[in-house]
Amino acid sequence: MTYFQAVILGLAQGLSEFLPISSSGHLALLQYFFGVNAENVLPFAVLLHVGTLVSVFIVYWKDIIELVKELGAVIVDICSGRGLRVNANPTRKLGFMIIIATIPTAVIGLLFNDLFAALYNSLIAIGVGLLVTGTILTIAERMGRNNKTIKEMKFRYAFFVGLMQGVAICPGVSRSGSTLFGGLISGLNKEFAVKFAFLISIPSILGSVIVEAPDAFSAGMSLDLIGPVLAGVIVSAISGLFAIKAMIKLVSNRKLIGFSIYTWAVGIAVIVYGIFFAGLPTV
Repeated sequence: MTYFQAVILGLAQGLSEFLPISSSGHLALLQYFFGVNAENVLPFAVLLHVGTLVSVFIVYWKDIIELVKELGAVIVDICSGRGLRVNANPTRKLGFMIIIATIPTAVIGLLFNDLFAALYNSLIAIGVGLLVTGTILTIAERMGRNNKTIKEMKFRYAFFVGLMQGVAICPGVSRSGSTLFGGLISGLNKEFAVKFAFLISIPSILGSVIVEAPDAFSAGMSLDLIGPVLAGVIVSAISGLFAIKAMIKLVSNRKLIGFSIYTWAVGIAVIVYGIFFAGLPTV
């Protein structure tokens, strides 16, 4: 893998992880057209996720610190016999909502990981996933004036958003797009829906890194790859930072239709290419 390929893959990961265009789909497509064997770059893919994780921590560091502090307060309450006190304050409730949302994501990831992994070798599956992304973004764009925040949020809302995040394990389906869709369908206001979608990405991305790291690094990494990998990870973190801030503004201004058109166009192009020109399996 060259520096150029690493930088392009890092840029694609950072931008498409948080903009609703599917990082998994774009990485799979780039690996295909670059002629890069996915198994050979698995350590790099894992580290790219670390880069995007850094982006979330930078943007939401204040919220994360408050959540960690509240975790300590929960432990104190449990030890003193006062229980969980889920509704003690908004930060504590947010922490529990993040936990609830993570459960269906983790279950789907663990149960269907092999199935979704196989779909990464199919251009047709990736194209269909991109079409799904465009559709849910269009629906999200048309949602009315939602006004629910953490105060009005129910556990079932968090579970549904987490379920949508689990579905996004499928290549071509955008994680940020599907979780935003889940939040808006549940009645969350746009600002909080975006914030919640990005905060629940932390345990999701971290869990993915933990699960994939042993296999990814079992064979070690060539010294020749250290430079390109480091460059790609840095680009991933920087581009992810800009993507998060851009997404916050775009959702607030209801400007998601451009991403719908883009994912539909790419999805159709990928399906046509997969049927008529590619040697990859179609299912």
